[in-house]
Amino acid sequence: MFTQKSTGVKTVLKILAASVLCIALCFVSACDESASFDVVIVGSGGAGLSAAVAAREAGASVLVLEKMPFAGGNTNYATGGLNASETSVQKAKGIADTNEQFYNDTMKGGKNVNRPELVRTLTEESAKTVDWLISHEMDLSDVGRLAGATNNRAHRPAGGAKVGPHFVQVMLAAAEKAGAKIHYNAKVTGLIEKDGKPAGVVVTSEGKTAKINAKAVVIASGGFGANPAIITSYKKELEGFGTTNHPGATGDAFEWVKPFNVGIVDMEQIQTHPTVVPVKNIMITEAVRGNGAVMVNRDGKRFEQELATRDVMSKAILAQTGKTAFLLFDQGVRESLKAIEGYAKQGLLTEGASLAELAGKLNVPADVLEAEIKRYNSFADAKKDADFGRADMPRKIENAPFYAVEVGPAVHHTMGGLAINNKAEVLTADGTVVPGLFAAGEVTGGVHGANRLGGNAMADIAVYGKIAGTNAAVYAKSK
Repeated sequence: MFTQKSTGVKTVLKILAASVLCIALCFVSACDESASFDVVIVGSGGAGLSAAVAAREAGASVLVLEKMPFAGGNTNYATGGLNASETSVQKAKGIADTNEQFYNDTMKGGKNVNRPELVRTLTEESAKTVDWLISHEMDLSDVGRLAGATNNRAHRPAGGAKVGPHFVQVMLAAAEKAGAKIHYNAKVTGLIEKDGKPAGVVVTSEGKTAKINAKAVVIASGGFGANPAIITSYKKELEGFGTTNHPGATGDAFEWVKPFNVGIVDMEQIQTHPTVVPVKNIMITEAVRGNGAVMVNRDGKRFEQELATRDVMSKAILAQTGKTAFLLFDQGVRESLKAIEGYAKQGLLTEGASLAELAGKLNVPADVLEAEIKRYNSFADAKKDADFGRADMPRKIENAPFYAVEVGPAVHHTMGGLAINNKAEVLTADGTVVPGLFAAGEVTGGVHGANRLGGNAMADIAVYGKIAGTNAAVYAKSK
């Protein structure tokens, strides 16, 4: 099993010089309450940045507070794509897809634990949200398929490049251009309560604490995937697992909302990602499998259909000798997905001029591996996987050189969190709205149910981030 470790953030995002000076406006003194905004957003990941842009477009003054020294959070790690249905991009490519099928796939993937009204909004608003992102110069021109999806709907930059860093770069620029103020190294420690409603936040930085007034607050602070104490309190069996999460994903918001009796849902629903490099905890995107890779064990045999959902594939890998497996693909798959070049530069790929050479390097029986890939290629020709029922086999594995990456499960996504409605309003434990409090992204629960489909986190942060920002602005302007 992996040791608990979180990889450092490596991103080309701009780390603003303002991160050193950003505190000046807000931390004049330990009790300064002069700073006031229509909307304060906690977190500058994909959901927070989407909310910031939307709130500014709705006419609100906006402050974004980020406890890390850079923007993006877990969105910086997102690779595979942003799921959306009936989009202009799909239609231009002749891809037939429907909101209803997207809804059905998401509910099935979440084992129907998802809140149907949240999934309806996610799917029905996805196409409009894609157009909105494109209007801000986001490249979502490549469309692929991730596990659990019936159709190609994972939107990403040209050539299958990583979607997350691009999303953050584009939306950070859009938020700044729109006039949102973004402060880094600013850790929110609580919400200000007034007449039973949130009236701002308490924030600490460089040893100073201040209160910032706000008419509406949007919590977009992310999940708790980097907090082993919370994880194991709900799932003891995940003790000792690694994590793909950035160090700031610690679930701070659950303490802030206690005075408001906020509902907390689905906390035990914690997802492991099946293809994570052991010890290094570097996630290999699901898109590699989606573009044609297979999974083999130490005997050189496939053991599950590669586009099974993450929970199914994680369980299958843990049942193999060594509790890891090999993700195997050829030059054709590599050339189909730009994201793979990043793995090559990180030295994660084992390469062989032939399958036999690759097998030798992996210490698996060459004759078995060669026979297994020959069998798989026959299935690809017949468009029917007679062994495991894989529905989509976009290409055969036949073009040298051949590559493999050893992978296994690590904690990836926390599906539980704050209860919200489809307006991104935070709800109390009895289901009533907390006036002026909104939330979006991984800090919320109910969208993904018992298992999140690849590509749906990006859809979630974009759709509900936009909704939260717009509605927070409307609420603030009414006060």
